[in-house]
Amino acid sequence: MNATEIARFKALLETRLVELVALSEGSAEARKPVELDQQSVGRLSRQDALQQQAMANAQEVRRANETHNIGAALTRIVEDEFGYCDECGEAIAIRRLEIDPTAMRCAPCAGAVKHA
Repeated sequence: MNATEIARFKALLETRLVELVALSEGSAEARKPVELDQQSVGRLSRQDALQQQAMANAQEVRRANETHNIGAALTRIVEDEFGYCDECGEAIAIRRLEIDPTAMRCAPCAGAVKHA
């Protein structure tokens, strides 16, 4: 992989990281505890609010995982290890990295892990 391709992946990762931070900040209100005051909110409305809060919290967990994976990919770029499989050391296909720039394993090794 050449320097231009690595720079392109780095820019993609950094852009996605900024997006994730903005999404996380924007959903902070939805993740706040639900008010359980029966006088102001009916039972069904409260259940709906709890469900929406649970979905917002689950989405935040997915964002945190993606943020972690992006940080690891950016570290691999700095350490000149980006684009190489953590398992076998072979180059990861560019098409695989275009789908998921945080991929740490080549397709054969990733498939072997799923089937193990």
